[in-house]
Amino acid sequence: MEHITFLVAVVIITALAFDFTNGFHDTANAMATSIATGALRPKVAVTIAAVLNFAGAFLSVKVATTISGGLVNEKAGLQPSIIFAALVGAILWNLLTWLKGLPSSSSHALYGGLIGATVVGVGLHGVNFSTVLSKILIPAVASPLVAGLASWGATKLAYLITRGAPKTGTEKGFRRGQVLSSSLISLAHGTNDAQKTMGIITLTLVSAGALHKGDGPPTWVIASAGTAIALGTYMGGWRIIRSMGSGLADIRPPQGFASETAAATVILTSSHMGYGLSTTQVCSGGIMGAGLGGPAGRLRWGMVRRMFYTWGLTLPAAAAVSGLAALVAGRGDWGVALVGLVLVLGAGSMWLLSRRQPVHAGNVHGADVAPVTEVPAPAPTAPTTLAA
Repeated sequence: MEHITFLVAVVIITALAFDFTNGFHDTANAMATSIATGALRPKVAVTIAAVLNFAGAFLSVKVATTISGGLVNEKAGLQPSIIFAALVGAILWNLLTWLKGLPSSSSHALYGGLIGATVVGVGLHGVNFSTVLSKILIPAVASPLVAGLASWGATKLAYLITRGAPKTGTEKGFRRGQVLSSSLISLAHGTNDAQKTMGIITLTLVSAGALHKGDGPPTWVIASAGTAIALGTYMGGWRIIRSMGSGLADIRPPQGFASETAAATVILTSSHMGYGLSTTQVCSGGIMGAGLGGPAGRLRWGMVRRMFYTWGLTLPAAAAVSGLAALVAGRGDWGVALVGLVLVLGAGSMWLLSRRQPVHAGNVHGADVAPVTEVPAPAPTAPTTLAA
C-alpha cells in the first residue's frame, strides 16, 4: 500500500464517486417499468435494486479486466492524473444527462472519458482501438437491437398466450413476474456496471505500481465498488425513472415483464463474455421493443429521437471534456487541483438546479415537473404518440 499516493487516493475516491452517479443514473434500467406498472412501490424498488447491485458486483470480474487490461495500453505511460481527468468528464456528463432526465449511457461516458484523456495524455498509441471496436462499439449497436427484438417477440408471445384471459388477473400475474425480472436486471447491472469502476481503480493501481499488469481487482476494490453503486442506486435517480417508465411508451405489466426479461438475458450474456455494453441502451431497447409489440404498437418518437441523439453524443462529448481536463491536469499539481475544483463546482451547480423542480418517489408518476428538465416531450395538449 506504500504506492498509494495522495493523487492515487483522490483518483480512487473520484472513481467511487463516478460509481455512485452510475448507480442513481441507472436505477431506471431495472426499476422504471416495474414502478410505472405498479408492480413495485418506488422506495421498495430502489431498495431491492441496491441490494442486488451490490451482490452482482461479486459475481464476475471479466468486464473489469476488459477495462483495466484491454481498453488502454498500460505500458504507454498512463498516469493517475489521466485517469482522474477521464473520471471528471464521465461524472459531469452523467450529471448533465440526469438533470435533463435523459437515459444516456454511464458506461459510454466512462469509456469516452478514458479514451479522450488517454489520447491527450499519452497519444493515440495509448488506446487499443481494436478492443474499443470489438468490446464497446459493436455491442453498443447490437445490444439494444437484440434486446428490442427479443422484447418485441416476448411481448407478442405474452399477449398471445393470455388472449381471452381476464385482464385483471393477467396483469396481476405479470406484475408478480416483474418483481423477479426487475430483480434479475438489478443483479445483472451489478455484474456489468460495478465492474467498470473496479477496472478503473485497478488500472490506477497498476499505473501507480501498486499492482502488476494483468492483476485482477483486489477484494477491497470489489467491495467498495459494489457499495458505491448500491448507495447510488438507493438514491433513486427519479428523473430518469420517469423518462424510461412513461416517456418512451405506455407500458403495461405484460410488456414490462417481457422487456425486463429480454434485457436481463442480454446483459448477463454480455457480462459473461466480457463485453462492456451499456445497460441503459439495452434496457431502453427492451422498452421500445415492448412498446412496439404491445396492443397499440406505439412509441413516443420525440423522446426516442432525443435519447438517440444523447447516445450518439455521449462518448465523444465525454472524450472532449476529459481530454481538456487531461490537458490541464498534465500541467502539474495546480492543474489537477483546478480540474478537481471544476468538478466540484459543476456537480454542485447541477445539483442546485435540480432542486428547483425536484423529482422524488412521491411525484415520480406526476406531471408537476416541467418537461424541459424531465421528459423532453411536447406538452400534453399536443399528442406525442405515433403508430409504429
